[in-house]
Amino acid sequence: MSRKAFVVGVGMIPFTKPGKSDDYDVMGARAATAALRDADLEYSKVQQAYVGYVYGDSTSGQRALYNLGETGIPVVNVNNNCATGSTAL
Repeated sequence: MSRKAFVVGVGMIPFTKPGKSDDYDVMGARAATAALRDADLEYSKVQQAYVGYVYGDSTSGQRALYNLGETGIPVVNVNNNCATGSTAL
């Protein structure tokens, strides 16, 4: 059985090099909140998350999303250097 996945919202925030921006979990929560707002979607409706990171711990995605609330969804962390964003997508 195939299932469809939808990208329905986008959230972008400004950042600079590591150590010059907010902590990654703060930036991740801000970007996720903006994407949810753009999609007019509540976080409780999200079924799973794919989170890309570079220069972070192996559970960076969980840490960023904890700021939105713990819902028990699976969080897949992706670290693929310059291709991290497209790999997560």
